[in-house]
Amino acid sequence: MNPPQAILFDMDGTILDWQSGMEESWLASCEAHCDGSFAPAALHEAIRARRTWFWDDAERARNGRLDLDAASRAIVRLAFDDAGLRPVDLADRIADDYRARRTAAIAPYPGAIETLAALRERGARLALLTNGGAESQRRSIERFGLAQYFACIVIEGEFGCGKPDERVFRHALAAVGCEPAAAWMVGDNLEADIAPAVALGLHAVWVDGGAGARPAAPGDVRPHRIVRSISELV
Repeated sequence: MNPPQAILFDMDGTILDWQSGMEESWLASCEAHCDGSFAPAALHEAIRARRTWFWDDAERARNGRLDLDAASRAIVRLAFDDAGLRPVDLADRIADDYRARRTAAIAPYPGAIETLAALRERGARLALLTNGGAESQRRSIERFGLAQYFACIVIEGEFGCGKPDERVFRHALAAVGCEPAAAWMVGDNLEADIAPAVALGLHAVWVDGGAGARPAAPGDVRPHRIVRSISELV
């Protein structure tokens, strides 16, 4: 296989680890704001259930990722309702504390930044395609100095639509001046990253961090390559 002329990268779950310690952060936030009216572990379970319900709906998920602060508050408020708890301001404090913990915990995967630098030095044109709100995603990009590696950055909250919309991929390909057949898409989400890449004719590389199920059924999305981390690309 010839080296790619361009590589399109997802960010969260591919370059940046945003999930490690998630459950511990939720529990710590419940414990930090416990006023004696609830058991932190029980509230954590209620939040986990509501979180699954919230993100399982495509429209809620789309709106939620554009404003993670509001999404977290909505999830905890619903968990409070489920548990018969009050007041709302306590729910919001728990949600805000959780978001602060998660933001602080975000970090590049080992070797991720070095991989981007190596690929760029080899002449590959890189693009970053990330779903989410403009402010939060730009904050992560600036915090970890990612902009220097990418000729094109497409953020859902700025562009007006996000993956898996094919317009995101077509825009990035045009920006880096590359045809689909000569480009790779690298991401951790089969539906948002891999399926549209395969449909458009890109070489699709799925980053399987171990949390998601591997494609199995004949009708499932089939990546061309599976890696555990992007450092395997070099």
